Amino acid sequence: MKFSKFFIMGLMFFAVSFGRGGGSLVFAGGGKQSGVTLTVWHQSVGETDPSARILKQLIDQWNREHPDITVVEDGVTGEQYKTKINTALAANDAPDIFYMWGGSFSRPFIEAGKMLDITDLIPASTKNAIIPGAIEAVTVNGRVYSYPCYTHIASLYCNTELFEKAGARIPATYRELLDAVKKLKAAGITPAVLGEKDRWPGMYWFDIIAMRQAGSPASMAAMRDPAKFDSPDFIEAARKVQELADAGLFNSSLFSMSYDEMLGAFNNGQGAMMFQANWINAGIEDRSSAVRGKVTAIPFPVFEGGKGKAGEFFGGGIDSYYIYSGTKHPKEAAQFLAWFSENLGKQGYLAGAGLPCWKTDGLDTSSITGLDKEVAALMETAESFIPWWDNILPADASETHKNLIADLLAKNITPQQFAREMAKVAKSDL
Repeated sequence: MKFSKFFIMGLMFFAVSFGRGGGSLVFAGGGKQSGVTLTVWHQSVGETDPSARILKQLIDQWNREHPDITVVEDGVTGEQYKTKINTALAANDAPDIFYMWGGSFSRPFIEAGKMLDITDLIPASTKNAIIPGAIEAVTVNGRVYSYPCYTHIASLYCNTELFEKAGARIPATYRELLDAVKKLKAAGITPAVLGEKDRWPGMYWFDIIAMRQAGSPASMAAMRDPAKFDSPDFIEAARKVQELADAGLFNSSLFSMSYDEMLGAFNNGQGAMMFQANWINAGIEDRSSAVRGKVTAIPFPVFEGGKGKAGEFFGGGIDSYYIYSGTKHPKEAAQFLAWFSENLGKQGYLAGAGLPCWKTDGLDTSSITGLDKEVAALMETAESFIPWWDNILPADASETHKNLIADLLAKNITPQQFAREMAKVAKSDL
């Protein structure tokens, strides 16, 4: 399977990671309990999120085929969801099954015993259906807490039609990026759209710029020892963020534009670039999209004098669904989770929601878009991966990181101040 390289390389670079079936499973100890109802919480609610449609279809299918185990779903958008699941887990009032980001977001709950250890509930057939290495991303201290669905990497998405109109080159270097911004602006085109109202989209820009300037090994080292953030490379990365903003890279409405509005603007052809993960592919390639067939995904440009490489990718973290340790129906929840994760992973892959963690033998992949194939090909060039920084840094440090980047973009702080404040955050133990 061609995607196994990703998991092997990703796990070599990021050795300890934490996450994000067809057929009926039989567990030791008997059949199903009559009249069981399971509640699933999720954040797949966006109109451009292909998982939203697939999730509901799969739950409807499950309920038709398993009348004695009813699944009820409830979803809210990302930032609201974080608050909701945090509150529920803290109050010991969580749903049976829930979506959870990996790394530093899920780790405290695993360590606090909030997640069900499903190691002994996994049939061998299910393990064999997962791409080699993928199960390690949802394994903590040798115990399995979830199943992977699919994974994502971030790329620079470029509207080739707008680049051609402006006479600009698709950028491979920082100088070419600055030149493209200048030409796009001169042609009356917004170079890149950014929905910084939700803060994390801006984080993506700084983090990849830091990885290109300092290199991926130095970026991981700084998260494990934040004092290293107060150094020339990270100060220069912050300077470049402000230089790009001053050059007019982003829309003037960036602080009032939400993530969903950013996607809508790009898909309507209102910006030439967007740096995002491949979960946006489905919206770009949707029949209603004005940019369908006009977008290419490329590695973020390398920097002259920078230590980062084009093969060092941002992403690779695997998100997944977990079972609450306090559920009254652990066997039924584990049975559903295995079936749901495999089918969501495979159907999501076909719909452009992400790259697969499950073996795709026998799947009809004729529906895979050209953009999805581009991203898959990019992943084959990868030398290493760093997952989303807010999944690596502790929760409070992640919030500080995002707030500092917003201040950097607003020019409320200098690059030197940014670096000094980042040096004070709590370290990552991942």
